Amino acid sequence: MKTFKLLGLLLTYPEGTLYSVSDDVVSALREDALLPEKSIKKIEDFLNTQKSKDLMDVQEDYVETFDRGRAHCLHLFEHIHGESRDRGQAMVNLSETYAAKGLQINTGELPDYLPLFLEFLSRCEFMEASGLLGEAIDVISMIGTKLKKIQSPYAVVFSSIEALSAVKPDKVKVKQALEKAPKDPETLEELDEEWKEAEAFSGDPFQDVAASCSTCNAFPNATEALEKMAGGAS
Repeated sequence: MKTFKLLGLLLTYPEGTLYSVSDDVVSALREDALLPEKSIKKIEDFLNTQKSKDLMDVQEDYVETFDRGRAHCLHLFEHIHGESRDRGQAMVNLSETYAAKGLQINTGELPDYLPLFLEFLSRCEFMEASGLLGEAIDVISMIGTKLKKIQSPYAVVFSSIEALSAVKPDKVKVKQALEKAPKDPETLEELDEEWKEAEAFSGDPFQDVAASCSTCNAFPNATEALEKMAGGAS
């Protein structure tokens, strides 16, 4: 399945290569037929808009959006564990899950990087991939909601990812997480302080990833994990 991997590639640092073959990207999405046509059309518009801009401006926008602070961080465990030591074991578990599908990480990237997770899902059967995506969909939805709020062009990529999930995001839990999450930093001092803030999704939801991908628990169960956040609000 190309769709998962292509959506992940759209969230990587823009080098321009993907934009130069945008027609092929859109054709591949239509050939896979996993996304509704309205989502594919939004991706097509996204690609056309991005390639019409100066590449350096696109790159600067990417860094400003995803690298400057934690709000839109593409490392999913960051929104669950922050910098706690629980994140380390979760990384090991997820790496082992990837290895079970023959995906060896050799880029120096962390396993919870969303584009890498989507590449892993591209190696699974659709029903399996859709189910595993559902385990992380609330975190993904939280990031996408923030992007939509600031009118980022990348918001349409996140809405397309949501369309592939076996379950819909829990809007109540996502709203609670958004309310708890720190505001975007506006100064370097605030940026330094943000990295000291507690994670938006609290608790220890990452439990023993099974060797079989069909029973992978690398990502938090949406209901159980999010019930613990915001002081245990239900």
